[in-house]
Amino acid sequence: MAQSREDKTKIIGVVSDEFTNPYTVTLLNELSRQLNQRGCVTLLLNVNSRDGLQAALSSAAPLKPDALIFLSSLFSDELRIAADILPQVPAIYIGSAAPDATADSIGVDGHTAGKQVARLLSSQGYSRFGYLQAQDSAPLPQQAGYSEGLAAAHQSVKQVLTAGGFDREHAWRATLAYLKQTWASERIDALFCDNDELAFGALQAVRDFGERVHVGVVGSGDTSEAHSATWHLTSLSQRSDLLVGEALNRLLDNHSDPEGPWRHGELKVRHSHLSRETFSEPSQCGCASRH
Repeated sequence: MAQSREDKTKIIGVVSDEFTNPYTVTLLNELSRQLNQRGCVTLLLNVNSRDGLQAALSSAAPLKPDALIFLSSLFSDELRIAADILPQVPAIYIGSAAPDATADSIGVDGHTAGKQVARLLSSQGYSRFGYLQAQDSAPLPQQAGYSEGLAAAHQSVKQVLTAGGFDREHAWRATLAYLKQTWASERIDALFCDNDELAFGALQAVRDFGERVHVGVVGSGDTSEAHSATWHLTSLSQRSDLLVGEALNRLLDNHSDPEGPWRHGELKVRHSHLSRETFSEPSQCGCASRH
C-alpha cells in the first residue's frame, strides 16, 4: 500500500548517471533548492549500471523515499527494477525522455524545438546538415523535429554522427574522425547536437582540424559555459525552474499543468551557428580559431 500522508518521510530519491554533466548539475541545483523549500530531503543515487541501480535502490529502501526523480534514462527496464524494489513509490523524469511511453516525463517540446533549429540553420544558407547524438539509440524528439524542419526547407540530414558517450571528449573524437575521413566537398557544414557538452567537443574538433573548415553548430541545454566568449554557443534553453516545479507539483501535490509554460523552450542565439560569410573578421567566428 502507498504511504499515508502521516507516514511520509519527505525523502526524495534523485537518480542519474551523469552528475558531472553541466545541464544535470543545473537541474540538480534547482531541484535541491525547491525540495529544500518544501521541507524535503534530497537523496542522491549515482548509478551507471543495472547492478548499480539495483544496489542503490536496495540501500535506499529502508529510508522509505516518497518518490524517485530520474534526471537521465539509464536502461529500458529501470522502472520495472524500481517498482520491484520500491513498490508504490511514484517516479518521474525531468529533462530526459522516459524509456516507457506511459511513464511521467517533464521536458520541453523537443520536436518543436528541433524544427526551430532547422529553420535557424537553413536561414544561414547551409546545404549539408548533420546531427551529433550521444548514443546509437532511438532519436530524441528534437532530432525528429530537426529532420522534419529540414524537410520543410527541402533539405535533409546528410550525416548522423554518434559520439558513443555524453561528454565532450567523445564528441571531439567522433567529429574529428569524421572530418579526417570525409572529402571536403562532402562534409557537413551545419551540426545540431544532443546537448551542449557534445557541441563543445564538436567545436573543438573543428578548431583542431583547421584547414579553413567551417561548421555551424547548435547545442541543447544552454549551460553556463555556452554563454562564454570561448564558445558563443547557440543553444536550446530549458527553464529548469519551471520543469522542476511542474515535476514536484505532480509528485507531491498531485497537480499538473500539461500545457504550461514549462513545455516551451527558447533558442538562445549567439555566434556558433552563423555562416562564415556573416563575419567581417574570421577571428569573430565562434566555431573555429583558424580558417
